[in-house]
Amino acid sequence: MIDVPFHAGERAMQLQAGSREVMAAAGSRVIRDFMPDQHRDFFALLPFLVTGGIDAQGQPWASMLAAPAGFAHSPDPTHLRIDALPDAGDPLAASLRDGATLGLLGIQPHTRRRNRMNGTVEALGAAGFTLEVQQSFGNCPKYIQAREPAYRPPASAPAAAQWLDGLDDAARALIRRADTLFIASAHPASAAIEGDEVSMPARAASTSRTAAAGPASCAWTISAAC
Repeated sequence: MIDVPFHAGERAMQLQAGSREVMAAAGSRVIRDFMPDQHRDFFALLPFLVTGGIDAQGQPWASMLAAPAGFAHSPDPTHLRIDALPDAGDPLAASLRDGATLGLLGIQPHTRRRNRMNGTVEALGAAGFTLEVQQSFGNCPKYIQAREPAYRPPASAPAAAQWLDGLDDAARALIRRADTLFIASAHPASAAIEGDEVSMPARAASTSRTAAAGPASCAWTISAAC
């Protein structure tokens, strides 16, 4: 188990909500520095993983890695091997480097089951990478919309990424129609001071929120843009 599983930002929010002591006790009990066998088996069943990473400018990005089930597999309780890489135009590609931190969300839409893992990238290669587990924990299904996944043949070439300076009408309409959003966040987890330099390693995480589709969910998500 991890003695202090929450970073300073999370602890500040817990203090404001009056739940710091409760969360401290619960967190040290359910957040582990290894994956139980149940989680290891679960990740191996999934055809996709939601992934959160941080680019060189410190910007968090949420994306997906997808491949036939079994592409994520665990050789031991402290490692998860992922035999997939993001497309070159995916912002997540810039976050993948040895030593980088990633947040993973594994989710089964039809069972509403989900588990999360935060880890450090190692053994990055042409076919994938390995994550060393920092935190492993389950999530309740409260905000998950149940659905049956539909599979389609892979495209001959990945679609080109479209970069926007802001949310145009089409992007805002897409958000309004959505009932599920995946969000990446990061926090400077610690400050390692060496001489005149201050290094701020960041911890990335990915999460999901679902609600009935419509303007209310858009306003809740990005109020200034919608």
